[in-house]
Amino acid sequence: MFYEIGGDLISLFKVISQKTIVIVMTFSMIGFLVVGCGGEKEQLKIAFLADFSCPFKEYGPVIQTGVELAIDHINAAGGINGFDVLLVTGDSGLDATKATEEARRLIDIEGAHGIVGPLASTATLAVSNSVTSERKIPLISPSASSASLTNAKDNGYLFRSTVSDSAQGVILADLAKSEGYRDVGILYENSPYGQGLAEVFKAAFEKIGGKATIASYEAKAASYLPELKALSMNGSEVLVAVGYPTQAAIFINEALENKIYDKFLFVDGTKSTDLIKAVGTDVLEGMKGTAVGVGPVSAATKAWDAAYKTKNGYLPKIGYVKEAYDATICLALAAQSVGSTDGAKIAIALSKVCGGDGEKTTPGAAGVKSALTLVSDGKAVNFDGAATSLDWNANGDIANGYIDIWQYIDGNIKTLESKPFTLN
Repeated sequence: MFYEIGGDLISLFKVISQKTIVIVMTFSMIGFLVVGCGGEKEQLKIAFLADFSCPFKEYGPVIQTGVELAIDHINAAGGINGFDVLLVTGDSGLDATKATEEARRLIDIEGAHGIVGPLASTATLAVSNSVTSERKIPLISPSASSASLTNAKDNGYLFRSTVSDSAQGVILADLAKSEGYRDVGILYENSPYGQGLAEVFKAAFEKIGGKATIASYEAKAASYLPELKALSMNGSEVLVAVGYPTQAAIFINEALENKIYDKFLFVDGTKSTDLIKAVGTDVLEGMKGTAVGVGPVSAATKAWDAAYKTKNGYLPKIGYVKEAYDATICLALAAQSVGSTDGAKIAIALSKVCGGDGEKTTPGAAGVKSALTLVSDGKAVNFDGAATSLDWNANGDIANGYIDIWQYIDGNIKTLESKPFTLN
């Protein structure tokens, strides 16, 4: 059979196996051979599904720079299975329905073989439950931290390169106690992220002798004054703000205007330069919070910092950029190790190339090239992430890592210390 495309003839020959089709394309006097069908020797496409048009919109473009840096390093080393890796993007809009629609588009239309994202836990669970677990596409969120992800029925296709709130909630409780608080009010967004972190914190704080009262809020509410008043009636000294910047700006201003709270504790979702602009530098001055950290300076963090600064001229002020880089590298290494873009094969290989027992490699162009060479030669490799060691457990959770204690100082966000943790 012959097909004419743009004046050139394509001769399609017989199928020589169930997975391989040989196509000979004649362009003038030059012939090209394309081999591949069903996931073998295809161009790897990695999707970045994040928030670009919502209360989390400050995060998407910045975190994408981590994905782009990873793809630069992969392609500079020769790509995957002989092809450059291609990046496709989607906007989850901090909305579960939109996120699932975008995930389907990225897989069914764009042909993505793996997804980095979404950022929020609610969207991540929705995409995993409705899309990726059914289509057998590995999904690695760089920032979804809800403890509810641990037991999600994802068929082995859901991972995260960030830390579960099972760790952050405990460290936050210790921080509250060290600040001298004995009675706290927790206002959390009614979502898997908000509820999970609030409940872990409450249990941990009460275990060490504190008292905690919790109340949820709906993200799209115009006011949170009833919830604030209900919490304050129990005599709490400080408000723990578990949510996102847009909502936090509203309820912090309401708390101040109505003289309900003037002391606050924050988490990763309310660690935001936009929040500083919304409520004022003086209001937040000296207030502390927790967020996923990268721990002490290591060869891995040094290599990544140098590479990022060379490309962009500065280091990112927003978190989860390193986690997105790590997720992208792991997807690529897994694909190279199995010589395929088949999602099922990539998912199985992820924990073998990142966090396995092989030779350690680090971020950066040289480290990624070394890792790709090792897996191409059939050797075991353990990519040591820029954010943390990627020792995934059976649930796709990071088993060891760090939680940062940070503070709003002079209109900026400063990390004070990193505390290690281990999850069972």
